[in-house]
Amino acid sequence: MSHHAGVGDLLRDLAPQVLGALVRRYGDFSRAEDAVQDALLDAVRVWTRDGVPEHPAGWLRTVAARRYVDQVRADAARRRREVALLDATPRDALVAAPPDVEPARDDLLELFFLCCHPALGPSAQLALTLRAVGGLSTAEIATAFLVPEATMGQRIVRAKQRLREAGARFDLPPEPERGPRLAVVLHVLYLVFNEGYSASSGPELRRVELTGQAIRLARRLRERLPDSGEVAGLLALMLLTEARGAARTGPDGDLVPLAEQDRSRWDADAIAEGTALVTRSLTTGPLGPYQVQAAIAAVHAEAPSTEQTDWPQILALYELLERLAPGPAVTLNRAVAVGMVRGPRAGLDLLDTLESGPLAGHHRLLAVRAHLLEQAGDVPSAATAWREAARLAGSLPERRHLIRRAARLM
Repeated sequence: MSHHAGVGDLLRDLAPQVLGALVRRYGDFSRAEDAVQDALLDAVRVWTRDGVPEHPAGWLRTVAARRYVDQVRADAARRRREVALLDATPRDALVAAPPDVEPARDDLLELFFLCCHPALGPSAQLALTLRAVGGLSTAEIATAFLVPEATMGQRIVRAKQRLREAGARFDLPPEPERGPRLAVVLHVLYLVFNEGYSASSGPELRRVELTGQAIRLARRLRERLPDSGEVAGLLALMLLTEARGAARTGPDGDLVPLAEQDRSRWDADAIAEGTALVTRSLTTGPLGPYQVQAAIAAVHAEAPSTEQTDWPQILALYELLERLAPGPAVTLNRAVAVGMVRGPRAGLDLLDTLESGPLAGHHRLLAVRAHLLEQAGDVPSAATAWREAARLAGSLPERRHLIRRAARLM
């Protein structure tokens, strides 16, 4: 089993490298991406049976190129008008170069920008990034997002069609477009991480394969962009958040909130790495929202308990975050900090401003209201809010936790 897992990790690292080489050679992202997926499936079967070859990248490039040629030939056989194109292609262009002829290039950034192209919607960007850059299969992505494999397959096919129609190119966008496009890339990685850390539905609270995947890709992005404060900030945020992951679940699989977690179960190495990253990134120029969120996570990580947490600093950071990236989720978190610094009634007043927005009727808004009402001593209203939050929660561990909170007040 561990051998199989090792092969999977190696293939996920090689997938974008091989895909980049194929797209550069043939210019057709859609076909190249299908060919690489086929080659990955071949590799899983052959390598787990016979062992990893001496030149794994060369093996994968050769097989992927062969699969690409097979696709071109099959398409040509179906549609005779493509025969002319095939005949016009030099014969040796269809044969993979030997492993040592083609130097390995890092096309990670180009692939990220292509998969997060503005012509695609968020779910298509997510799916393509996980497949092309993350090396996950359609089945793995479908499982992670709890949709049927056929649905996810259609989403990926449509995304690739849209890229073709938009004339998306496999190179870095011009300088003025890079900042906005990088923001989309970071947002996609953030969404992958969040879905893994707090599964929006289903029986599990965490999906470690998704948080691990997001951290791996953020690390690789940081290798390409070592001077980007926001790339470092996002990686730090992921590490500091995931460091608490093991303590978020009780022995029965139920949610354990931050205030009740056994902090000795937090991952000290991940906290040290994340804190060092965010500390360094805060000194490198303009501040972005991921750096501020990472700084908040670092303050929580350094505190020995909820009571000894530097809540005034957390409140100041949330106020800064709200100026940089305003949104209802930020206000919701700021309300918790306001409750700790200025008292629960002040927190409840801030929550009232969210009642007519997109979080109205959301279980998280109700859970924060319940928490603040409980702190303010209004037990009947708190119990009602906990019960209502439980009714609306999508994930089973969260629902059970919220029901227990209500029951404690009965």
